[in-house]
Amino acid sequence: MASLKGENSVTDPQRTIAFQGMPGAYSHAACKAARPDFEPLACNSFEDMLLSVQEGRAALAMVPVENSVAGRVADIHHLLPESGLHIIGEHFQRVNHMLLGLKGAKISDIRSVKSHTHALAQCRKLIRDLDILPVISADTAGSAAEIAAAGDPSVGAIASALAAELNDLQILRTDVEDAVHNTTRFLIMARESVIPPLDDTLYVTTIVFRVRSVPAALYKALGGFATNGINLTKLESYLVEGSFSAAQFYVDAEGHPETSAMKMALEELRFFCPEDAVQILGTYPAADFRR
Repeated sequence: MASLKGENSVTDPQRTIAFQGMPGAYSHAACKAARPDFEPLACNSFEDMLLSVQEGRAALAMVPVENSVAGRVADIHHLLPESGLHIIGEHFQRVNHMLLGLKGAKISDIRSVKSHTHALAQCRKLIRDLDILPVISADTAGSAAEIAAAGDPSVGAIASALAAELNDLQILRTDVEDAVHNTTRFLIMARESVIPPLDDTLYVTTIVFRVRSVPAALYKALGGFATNGINLTKLESYLVEGSFSAAQFYVDAEGHPETSAMKMALEELRFFCPEDAVQILGTYPAADFRR
């Protein structure tokens, strides 16, 4: 099995990008695609991933926030505002699930298949057509490592091509996901804020905020974006502090905070929010995937 840098073996933190998961995870593949000149750093949890950047063991974190099939990544929106990190870029990673097996195994040998519950749900057609037993595991890359270690040719895994390479497995069938659009959006985060210069580039500004507890507060707070021609590509709410009456909102807005339109929109937003309840997490170039 190929090795990957672990948290105790960082040699150049300034050229290191952290991700959550095991070697071969789709987050690992995203690191290689978006920052090929950086060394990936595998972390056990989202908290460990963010902490590695906070403590200087990595310069960047590759943070998954949503998937076109599974939706929002659970818990991550709670962690981002509290992390103290800043968004400096985004990356869209196509999720190409592969059916993996031991070297020399054939598809007809497979009787069960391991993977993360979401990956299994995204490959129902394959599982039904092959009439194999789905077995839930912790994650996709971990499933690949498990079947490589077990050495049972009747057990396969659904994981990435990178996981096959790192675990010396054979790809028995490619692109086995049901939805051809299966894509995960990642945010690239760093300790220091990097505000790009204002030019003709399409920028995205990510904002989190809480509104005052008055009727139509959200409607009024967002009105400034509409009247100033700012397109919102994402708006989500989630509960904070264990309360069912207090919500925090996450917004992706197309635009740069130095434009007059965005300045006026943010001014109106702040008017309808408590003091210090508006936080800009970052402004960054929109990925080519959006175009």
